[in-house]
Amino acid sequence: MTKLDILAFGAHPDDVEIGMAGTLVKYTKKGYNVGICDLTMAELSSNGTVERRQAEAKRAGEYLGLHTRIQLDFPDRGLRHTGEEQMRELVSIIRYYQPSIVFAPYSIDRHPDHGECGKLVKEAVFNAGIRKYRCTKNLGHHRVKDVYFYLINSYERPDFVIDISDYIETKKLALQAYESQFVGDANSIETPLTNGYIEVVEARERLFGKEVSVDYAEGFKVTKPFLVKTLIEEDERTR
Repeated sequence: MTKLDILAFGAHPDDVEIGMAGTLVKYTKKGYNVGICDLTMAELSSNGTVERRQAEAKRAGEYLGLHTRIQLDFPDRGLRHTGEEQMRELVSIIRYYQPSIVFAPYSIDRHPDHGECGKLVKEAVFNAGIRKYRCTKNLGHHRVKDVYFYLINSYERPDFVIDISDYIETKKLALQAYESQFVGDANSIETPLTNGYIEVVEARERLFGKEVSVDYAEGFKVTKPFLVKTLIEEDERTR
């Protein structure tokens, strides 16, 4: 087992890539250990098959340089019915990989599973830090440093953004790896994802970037304020 610096959870394979692929590859390039955990196999998706989606997720992960990708078998469109056994499984993953930072989908989203995933992960992070909480494996408690929420289909104003200007092309490659979802073919069913979705995501990241004077950025939401230790660095004060 290698401790992860960042562990990002998604309801379906491709959720994390939509929301924060640029951020993940930015940190893998810096040498950090980064992982993704997909809660469901997206078995109810209109296009593709579970087997094809798994192959696409593997290819996307290779573009991002992931240290690990964890696939759970929670029921697609059934996350709101998650029981204690599944919660303990999530806690076990957090305790096993001991991530410093956890990411999950933001609660406001057109797909109910995305918001449910965020709620489950937030609760699992809390439980993972409770010494007496028992999980599926005999693992000690672990306190995650921070939990942040990425955007999938929502256009909320982010609480902070991360510059991904150097990694936007890799993000697009990771998304294009999911051909069954975003590209389609003669046998595909038309969905919001098959109608220029990657271009819409790119435009959103460009808009977020414009607000902070960079080319592209990914946006995130928080549940508590940031601590700013200083507004002016010492070397700036003496200039």
